[in-house]
Amino acid sequence: MTEVGYLQLRGIGKHFGAFAALKNIDLTIRRGEFVCFLGPSGCGKTTLLRIIAGLESQSSGSVVQDGRDISILPPAARDYGIMFQSYALFPNLSVADNVSYGLVNRKQPRAQVATRVDELLALVGLPGTGAKFPAQMSGGQQQRVALARALATSPGLLLLDEPLSALDAIVRVHLRNEIRSLQRKLGVTTIMVTHDQEEALSVADRIVVMNHGVIEQVGTPMQVYREPASAFVADFVGKVNRLRAVSEGDHWYRVGNKRLQCLPGADLGCASGGDVAIYLRPEDRVVDGLRDDDPTRCAGTVRHIEFLGGNCLAEVAVDGIPDQSMHLQFSLNQMDEFNVREGATVHFALRTDRLRVFPAAAAA
Repeated sequence: MTEVGYLQLRGIGKHFGAFAALKNIDLTIRRGEFVCFLGPSGCGKTTLLRIIAGLESQSSGSVVQDGRDISILPPAARDYGIMFQSYALFPNLSVADNVSYGLVNRKQPRAQVATRVDELLALVGLPGTGAKFPAQMSGGQQQRVALARALATSPGLLLLDEPLSALDAIVRVHLRNEIRSLQRKLGVTTIMVTHDQEEALSVADRIVVMNHGVIEQVGTPMQVYREPASAFVADFVGKVNRLRAVSEGDHWYRVGNKRLQCLPGADLGCASGGDVAIYLRPEDRVVDGLRDDDPTRCAGTVRHIEFLGGNCLAEVAVDGIPDQSMHLQFSLNQMDEFNVREGATVHFALRTDRLRVFPAAAAA
């Protein structure tokens, strides 16, 4: 991945009448990267994907792919394969004919097309299914066929528009892992649109978090999760505690009768004396080896427990922090070891090195 700038978006804007769907989007995607556009409905992620594909025209800006300006080229003149949420398979065509559709349009020899179709169906785990029709296949199988069709012409860019959202949970997890494995094997530059944060965190090399037509943050899954660049990202990606606090300067903050200090750089834009919002993940706590003199040590009463399988989230009313409960994550073993149950008292310390702090106005 030493080559940079395979796909460059420069100043992309899109207006629908007076509504600005995208605002001055700048983004560079490296060759062979798997990038996820992540954000809530209406944030502009699908519009941006459609502009890359030429299915939508930008109001401003340019799209450059592999050194070629494709900003005004029609979809057929661009080098990509695309896979939609709705599969978009032709119901009257066999699986083989669906997969070979783009190849036939390119006037390739029949024998060569047949060989390529067999290779692709084997690649996506569906060998020997060419004679079937889409209606004879499950949703997961149909999506594999759609993926094979998208890869048929060996495109330089693969575009995935919420490809897994119509599948049930188990199939979705299995297929996303297969897509990621296949992408690594082929080395094809891939962009996937999703609103599912777990999906993005599990497959992406980098995540582009979008909101209201702008990019809030671009980073690796770990960066986006551990070091959110805005209150929106902190709220949107993963579970998080948000505590009202007041800045006391020098990275110190008061929450109720607790004083917490974050690391330099984790509290940009927070003026001394101002109201802030402190963000802390449920897992960012210590429950064993606690010291009595630890200033971050807390005690609280468990109000409610949410069972999540291997882990649980305990809602805790923290002593000294009135009207602000916290959610703490415990493994099932820890639930037993530390007697975490409704009505019980739990003792813990906060990982202040994990604090992120934003002005209260930004967190509203």
